[in-house]
Amino acid sequence: MRLCSIIEEKYRHGSMPLAVADQLRQWGHDIDLLEPHATVTPLFDLVTQSYDAYVLKTASEGPGLSLLEAAEAAGIPTINSARSIRLVRDKAVAIATVRAHGLPIPPTYFVAHPRLLAQIPPQDYPLIVKPSNGSACRDIYRVNHPADLATLALADGAHSFLLAQRYVPNTGFDLKLYVAGTQVYAVRKKSPLHPDMNVREGLIPITPELRTLALNVGALFGLDLYGVDVVQTADGWVGVDINDFPGFGGVPGAVVLLATFILHVARRAAMQRAARATGPQYRHEPIGAARAGLTDAEGVQTKQPSRRRIPMPKRPT
Repeated sequence: MRLCSIIEEKYRHGSMPLAVADQLRQWGHDIDLLEPHATVTPLFDLVTQSYDAYVLKTASEGPGLSLLEAAEAAGIPTINSARSIRLVRDKAVAIATVRAHGLPIPPTYFVAHPRLLAQIPPQDYPLIVKPSNGSACRDIYRVNHPADLATLALADGAHSFLLAQRYVPNTGFDLKLYVAGTQVYAVRKKSPLHPDMNVREGLIPITPELRTLALNVGALFGLDLYGVDVVQTADGWVGVDINDFPGFGGVPGAVVLLATFILHVARRAAMQRAARATGPQYRHEPIGAARAGLTDAEGVQTKQPSRRRIPMPKRPT
């Protein structure tokens, strides 16, 4: 297969997704790397490149997502879809969507400027304050009391929006649910909110409850490769974050897993395109021809369709 992996500058020297591209090459597939930070991209040439799919592991506010959307607009399959990525990249949108569909997530405020944090009622503390477009557990703070807000080093730019999420008491560790299609893996990791806690990190058995929670998130957002961060509370598992194309750290054989799944999605898309191309061909008449009894493009008289009266239901007496 012929694939294009969009590599943003942040990941140019990381193990993921370059390791996946290398694996696909070893299997004999043609993989091109598109680096939007280092080269111009000819948008007029997307279709003629004949890629079976585009793959993107995007950074927040990076240029890769625009190129992925351009590929989709040209009719080329993408992993994940640009719409799905945008939905989960804006954490405010993701949280509102999850909450509206009844999935477990703590009450959360959207905050357009740090000074507005003072408006949150004291009864909602402790709070977890984080960027609305953040990733990789950066710039996350636990605020126990309103007076602690003055100690936070928060960006206050024009687009430095924040989320303030009610802290839910938990076991002190994060559980990362990594999903590739219908395959779900659970990895226990140290929480950035409990850095001093001794946590035995690593893969743990997936339970039916966790599997259902993870797959429901994927179905809701239309994701192929994604992660869901959850914590265990007295009321059960609660979601705290969603990520498109995470690193799958701690999952055995992650590179082979991701490469195999990318091929699966690309082949499925190729089969769907082939089915559409060889499907039944319908003969289209000029608009209004059937109604008016006009001739078609070959001069053949078109027959006006018969008008069958649809019986109306009797009014109840």
